[in-house]
Amino acid sequence: MSTEATLLERCENKCELCSAQTTLTPYVVAPHSNVTVDHAIMLCETCKSQVEDPATMDVNHWRCLNDSMWSQVAPVQVTAWRQLKHLSAESWAQDLLEMMYLEEDIAKWAEIGMDDDAEKPRDVNGVELKKGDDVTVIKDLPVKGTNQVIKQGTVIRGISLGDDPRLVSGKTNGGQSMYVIAEFCRKK
Repeated sequence: MSTEATLLERCENKCELCSAQTTLTPYVVAPHSNVTVDHAIMLCETCKSQVEDPATMDVNHWRCLNDSMWSQVAPVQVTAWRQLKHLSAESWAQDLLEMMYLEEDIAKWAEIGMDDDAEKPRDVNGVELKKGDDVTVIKDLPVKGTNQVIKQGTVIRGISLGDDPRLVSGKTNGGQSMYVIAEFCRKK
């Protein structure tokens, strides 16, 4: 039996997070990279797109984690924990996180994936910023050590990323080079 067939049998042809009975595809839970029964889950398109791009997250869709977090399948537990962690500003998600129990090795697996997300520069909306992106400054920012202010709406083109994931650098239309904290920018 193929890996995908085994996964479909395990999940009874339902999304392993929300139980939707639509088209399912395998999703490999990071940091793993191969589709195996022990490292992948079957997800509907809605769950998969929101797991892969947290900026598109529909908070109410994830109330389904109330059920799936109790799964005995390790990659389902890891993904449920990570999604609840992303949603921890919501009181219901924080309550579920506090109730959830993970074995020590599964908890380490879940946290490893969260560390990867923390190391990426993200804009005010949580969208990952990449080298070459254009960003807009969202509020007036004082420049350290001077009386200058970077005005709200300033566009920084072709950003570069350094060692500090909180900072991005680039040039304005006027050719001025600057460093800005990523969370004070919005990706264009």
